Amino acid sequence: MQQLAQVKERPFPVKMGEVNFSQSEDIRLETTRARFSNVLKKHGELTERLSRDSDKMVFERLQREFEAARASQTQEICLDGEQWNDGLLATIRERVHMEADRKAMQLSGDGAAMPNLLVREKITYKVGNKIICCLEGTRIGIQYETSFAGEPCEMFHCILESKSFLEKMTVLEHTIPFFLPVREAENDFLSSNAMFIDHVGDLLQAYIDRREQVRLIKELYGNQIGELYFSLPYHMIEFVLADFDCKVTVSLRYSDLVSTLPSSVSVLAWPIQQHKKFSTGAAPINMKENGAQGTQNLPARLQYAEDALRSMSLPEAFAEIVLNMPKALK
Repeated sequence: MQQLAQVKERPFPVKMGEVNFSQSEDIRLETTRARFSNVLKKHGELTERLSRDSDKMVFERLQREFEAARASQTQEICLDGEQWNDGLLATIRERVHMEADRKAMQLSGDGAAMPNLLVREKITYKVGNKIICCLEGTRIGIQYETSFAGEPCEMFHCILESKSFLEKMTVLEHTIPFFLPVREAENDFLSSNAMFIDHVGDLLQAYIDRREQVRLIKELYGNQIGELYFSLPYHMIEFVLADFDCKVTVSLRYSDLVSTLPSSVSVLAWPIQQHKKFSTGAAPINMKENGAQGTQNLPARLQYAEDALRSMSLPEAFAEIVLNMPKALK
């Protein structure tokens, strides 16, 4: 599910005769929120299970193939910076097709017609968190290794193929999560361009970073989080801090899926105490908005919290927000 639904809290009416009606509305609203939260949880679990089961056999097969390719390699070359470029990718493609042609000639009995020993070298290239190797047929395999806080996480695979050296490469198969835009990246970048391989690696690593940041705040601060919603790519995250005298809602949006810092942040403090005063018959507290007197329950924007979320990782920003929350609420 790519979209999140946020149910905003409604203020109590000023007219005390309508309090009972408003309370019943709030009860129905909380029931709806609880049901919606349960639906989102079940949807996430089902999606994860289906994705994991469908990819499991493909992952195991490709992992065995990569292990065999690395075991039979004659050389592993580590690249950095400008060493990894379109020209090297073209060289890898050429090796793949020359090796496929050589084997085809051997099968037809014309192996002596192609004595070039260069194509028999089996070279694996390591570029950052990517391992690139030549597989059987006219396929190029990329294995992506992801990590978080220096610890290894999942591995993913992407297999490229082209019918001939002059034709455009295509994505033959992969084990990348279905909700990441691999096909869009293929259309935008993949010809003989190394940018596609780098971009997919950036997508995967950023997804893992966002996911692990959410996991970490649940692990460290779960008792202070009342509600938590997120999209599958973790590019939309919302949660509530309920361990204070008011309700604080946090909303994060990542417009770029290769980013680990949000592009849009909203942190609002809702004055719950006024709701309690309304329900007990006390006079409502007047609040000013743009110079006008009113009795509406208006949230306060917590600028310091938004600044922290824009510049720090989510667990670091969370700690900063909680530490300074009492002072900010005054």
